[in-house]
Amino acid sequence: MLWLALHLPLLSLEAFCATLPAAAATRADHPRSVALIHQHRITAVNAAAAACGVRPGMKRATALALVADLVVADSDAARDAAALQAVAHAALAFTPAVTPQDAQTVLLEVQASLRLFGGPAALQQRLAAALVPLGHRVQMAAAPTALGAALLARWHPADRGDLVLGAHARQLPALQRLLDAAPVGMLGPGREYGEALQGMGLHTLSDLRRLPRAGLARRFGAGLLDDLDRALGLQPDPRSWLALPTVFDSRLELFASAETGEQVLAGAAVLLARLVAWAQARQARVGAFTLCMRHERQRQATTPATELRVELAAPTSDAAHLQSMLRERLGRCALAAPTLELQLHCRHLVAGPAPSGELFPTRASQDEGLLRLLERLRARLGDAQVQRLEPVADHRPERASRAVPAQGPATTAAAAAAATAALAASPLPHHRPAWLLPEPLPLAESGALPLLEGRPLQLVSGPERIEAGWWDGPPAVRDYFIAQAEDGSLVWIWRGRLPAAAGEAGWFLQGRFA
Repeated sequence: MLWLALHLPLLSLEAFCATLPAAAATRADHPRSVALIHQHRITAVNAAAAACGVRPGMKRATALALVADLVVADSDAARDAAALQAVAHAALAFTPAVTPQDAQTVLLEVQASLRLFGGPAALQQRLAAALVPLGHRVQMAAAPTALGAALLARWHPADRGDLVLGAHARQLPALQRLLDAAPVGMLGPGREYGEALQGMGLHTLSDLRRLPRAGLARRFGAGLLDDLDRALGLQPDPRSWLALPTVFDSRLELFASAETGEQVLAGAAVLLARLVAWAQARQARVGAFTLCMRHERQRQATTPATELRVELAAPTSDAAHLQSMLRERLGRCALAAPTLELQLHCRHLVAGPAPSGELFPTRASQDEGLLRLLERLRARLGDAQVQRLEPVADHRPERASRAVPAQGPATTAAAAAAATAALAASPLPHHRPAWLLPEPLPLAESGALPLLEGRPLQLVSGPERIEAGWWDGPPAVRDYFIAQAEDGSLVWIWRGRLPAAAGEAGWFLQGRFA
C-alpha cells in the first residue's frame, strides 16, 4: 500500500482569512496582522503578527498591546471542518480511498491510482495543482503506513529531502529509520504526556523503541505503543473511507458585512473553489448553482435572504468561468441589506470529464465560445432579453420563425445542430434573406416596376409563389422576386397574385440580402 498524507499546518488561520474582505486582509504598506483566540488566549498567528512578537499561548490583552490594529477572531471548529472537507473532496478526484486523520490532516491510499496518473511524481504534481485554488499551505508525505505518512507530513523535516518519492515511501525498514528521528510529541498520546516524556529524556521515537514496552504501557497506557506500532507497520491500521455527498452545500460566515457585489464575490470565490473540488471528485461538471446571501437585521427587522440562481448553457468545472458568471449576476442584483453569511448549493451536475484541450481551433471550440458569450449576455441582461430564432413550419416569411429565450439546453451545441438539421429538412427555400422586415413595406411603382426610395428596382429572379395561411385568416397568395437596386444591393419583394384593389399597393418589400 502507498499512503499520501496532506497536512495543513495553517488551516484554521487560512480558513478565517478567507472570510476577510480584501481591504482588511492587507494594508497599503504590509499585510494585516491576524490572530485566532480560544478562551482569551492566542492559538494561531500569521507571519505579520509573529513579526510583531505575537505568539500562540499569549493572552489576548497582551497581543493587542503589542499590535493595536491586530485582527482577532475566535477559533471555529465548524469553519475549519468545512475547509478540510474541501481538501478531502479534491483528494477524492484521485482515489476513492480518502479518510481524515485529524482536524488538519487528510490521508489517501493511492496504490491503485499510480498507473492511471503516471506514477507517484505525476500524481503528486496533479494533486498539488488541484489543491492550489483552495488557498492552503500543504505539507505532503508518503509512506507504506497511514499513520507513518501522517507523522511525516506533520513533522515535515526540511533536511530529509523529498517526503513523497524517497525509499521510505515503499520500504518499511527505510520508513522506520526515518521515523526514529521524529519527535515523540508527534504521536497522539505523546502530546498528552509530552512533559513527562521530556522529563525522562525521551525526545524521539527511537528513544521509545529502546525502552521496555511493558513499563511504557503501565505508565503511559497502551495507546502510545499502539500508535507507534501502527506508524512503523508492526500493527494493522484499518480505516473507513470518506463518503462523497450527492448534493453540494457549503456556507461561509463573513468576518465583516459585505455591502457590494464585489465584496460578496470575494467570499463566494472560496465557495466556488470548494464546489469545483466536489464536482471533480464526482467526475462531473457544474450545470447550475444557487448562491444564498443572508443579511444583517435592519431596524430590528429581519431581511429575507437573497438567492441568485446561475444556470449555465454548457456545464463546466472552470472556477474562473463560474466566478465571471456570478459577477455578472451580482452586478444586476441590488443587495437588500449588508450580507453576513453566504451559502452555496448545487445539485445539478452533468456526468463526464471536462473536454480535452485543443491545439488548433475547431468547430467545438467555436461553439463553446458562442455558448459562453450567451451565458454572459444572459447573466448581464437577463434571460428574457437574450433571444434566438426558432424555425416554424410555415411558408409565410413573417411566420417562418419565432423568437424564444436563448437559455437552457436549447443553447447547447447538440441542440443547435438539431435545429440546423431541422431547418435544412424543412420545405422553406434557402435563398431567403436573413434580414426580414417585421411587416412587409408597401412600395410605389412606375410603369409596373416597383420603386425603392424613388428609384426603380430591376427584377433578377422569380417568381417564387407562396400560397398559405388559409387556415388562420385571409390567405397569403404571393409571388416573390429578388430585385436589384441602383447601388447594387439585393432585396426581396413580392406582389399579390390577384390584382390589387384600387388605391392599394401592388408591391411590397419583405427583406434585404446582406
